[in-house]
Amino acid sequence: MESNKSFVHFSDVSTLKVALVGNPNCGKSTLFNALTGLHQKTGNFPGVTVDKKSGYTKLTSNTTAEFVDLPGTYSLYPKSIDERVAFEVLCNPNNPDHPAVTIVVADASNLKRNLFLVSQIIDLKIPVILALNMMDLVEKEGDVIDVVRLSERLGVKVVGISARNKEGVEALKLALLEPLPVPQYDFIDIKKIASELIDKITDVVKVNSDFAAFQIINNFSEIHYFDTESDKKTKIKGILNATKIDHNKLQSQESLERYKVINRIVEECITHQSAIKTISFTHKLDSILTHRIFGYAIFLSVLFFIFQTIFFLAAYPMEWIESLFVILTNWAEHSLPAGELSNLLINGIIAGLSGVVVFVPQIILLFAFIAILEDTGYMARVSFIMDKLMRRYGLNGRSVIPLISGVACAVPAIMSTRTISSWKERIITVMVTPLMSCSARLPVYTLLISLVAPVDKTIGFFNYQGLILMSLYLIGFLAAITAAWVMKRILKAREKSYFIMELPVYRSPQWRTVGLTILDKVKLFLFDAGKIIIAISVILWFLSSHAPDDRMESIEKKYSNSNTIKNTDDVAREAKMSSEKLEASYAGILGKSIEPAIAPLGFDWKIGISLVTSFAAREVFVGTMATIYSAGNKDNSQSIRDKMRAEVNPKTGLPKFSMAVCFSLLIFYAFAMQCMSTLAVVYRETKNWKWPTIQFFFMGALAYLSSLLVYQLLK
Repeated sequence: MESNKSFVHFSDVSTLKVALVGNPNCGKSTLFNALTGLHQKTGNFPGVTVDKKSGYTKLTSNTTAEFVDLPGTYSLYPKSIDERVAFEVLCNPNNPDHPAVTIVVADASNLKRNLFLVSQIIDLKIPVILALNMMDLVEKEGDVIDVVRLSERLGVKVVGISARNKEGVEALKLALLEPLPVPQYDFIDIKKIASELIDKITDVVKVNSDFAAFQIINNFSEIHYFDTESDKKTKIKGILNATKIDHNKLQSQESLERYKVINRIVEECITHQSAIKTISFTHKLDSILTHRIFGYAIFLSVLFFIFQTIFFLAAYPMEWIESLFVILTNWAEHSLPAGELSNLLINGIIAGLSGVVVFVPQIILLFAFIAILEDTGYMARVSFIMDKLMRRYGLNGRSVIPLISGVACAVPAIMSTRTISSWKERIITVMVTPLMSCSARLPVYTLLISLVAPVDKTIGFFNYQGLILMSLYLIGFLAAITAAWVMKRILKAREKSYFIMELPVYRSPQWRTVGLTILDKVKLFLFDAGKIIIAISVILWFLSSHAPDDRMESIEKKYSNSNTIKNTDDVAREAKMSSEKLEASYAGILGKSIEPAIAPLGFDWKIGISLVTSFAAREVFVGTMATIYSAGNKDNSQSIRDKMRAEVNPKTGLPKFSMAVCFSLLIFYAFAMQCMSTLAVVYRETKNWKWPTIQFFFMGALAYLSSLLVYQLLK
């Protein structure tokens, strides 16, 4: 890398580290995807559990750019964990992710607000490129941005782009290879605010600019410049402790000074084609979708439509997949030689696989709808309209994103709480998010609902199964906000909460992005959850096919006796023998040992086995039931649903999976904490085993008592 006065050249650098930073909802992640394509990897930033997305692209045959997608932030005054990461990477030159070049992505349709962060990064005196995103929207609004004049006023290279349409992306790549100006002048004279303190700081440590010294004054605890230089750290600490610093006053003064300059720049560089601007489509639509009454009604209608559609559209491919596995099982049974290996393949692996693959159509539909709602900008509106409601329960509008994300998976949902600045609101959100019905519950819900509500059963135009499914999701949400209300009164905190969210403009969804999201989630479901389900299915096959001592041989001997099989046809004899074998197996012994505790809920020992295995992952319930009923039923011409539907309670002679049992199970799975991954991420986010322990026991107690109440009322 060579320097030429106020310019730097990176064309001869083999690997160029580039940071992407910008306000939330500025299109930064879209640009990251456009720049890197599929050449991405995900990890954590050093020392923190915040997701680090990095990707690579070839600029020339000799130069590769590594792009690091920093969490969104409005300024270099970190208020949340995510914002601290962006601050630390940009302000600490010793950070391993500190970039050679920073691309600041700005929403061109809201340039004034975006320029605040741009101006702060310029004052750090590091090479900067300003990427003006959404230029196509600016043109539609009738505005014109003078990019050349803006570049001159800011002293940095400016490139106009539309990340969604991939317009200007190649020009942005080329800009990295051209001589880049290093900002030479201060955007504002920061010494007017804290001259004496800045001079004292610069006497102790060498910094790139006065603003970098100002950042040390304001955010000393967040900067790790001095971790290996304890003498300098002690001196800085002494200077700051000896001075009474009103941080709020310093930040307010800085903000006022910056906006004075920003206002002048915006006036010079943006012109409007007409004096009177028409109300945009976004504003018109927002007047309806964010209405204080209609907004809630529309949101509930959207949810209702999603769940009705999931059951309606997924019914046919699910039936095809079930039929395919029945055919595969029959083929394997008649083609493979009898023995332990064939038994494992048929009643362990294939049975377990059927419990995973059959629910892929519903997983596809659920994530398709979630991706579309996010990509269109509607999810941000949901956060906005829910903020007032959430505050009554100890949460805020930012809590809605984790709660809604929890419908997909609680693990990334809990990780997304890092954007919540208030410790109390963040802990409450972390604790109640698992009560939202995640996609892992969907296979369980679908299986049990199909046992009590035939697919053709409707209430008017509405599918009965869809209504039950939506009710379960609403029950989860009501349980979450009720638990939050209780925790609001238990937890004590003095810090004030705030909610700031930029509402993006409405856009048509990018179908490629939606498709990649679906593909990623289905792969996650099939391979991550699938591996657990198959492993447990194999273990269960062994436990349900083997027994202590010679119990299995004794049962076979019993049924080979002519007196035992007298007046009994072959099918009935096989069914009775298989049932006794299953009960005598290791799995049967395990199930019988916990049956007394779960009998008041309407559960037998077979369901008990499924409850135990479900603590690895909720969706394991289906694979477990499939394996158990395959081991205990020699008729492989039926699907798992048919086998469970045909199960008879030996005491009453009625169907085992009655309405009371099914709804008791549904409520249990709606509330119980049956996900080791979620408990692990709660510990990782809170750094204390107290919170996952409390979460496990309070959700377990809620599930048990609620299930008990439902069964006793309905039986």
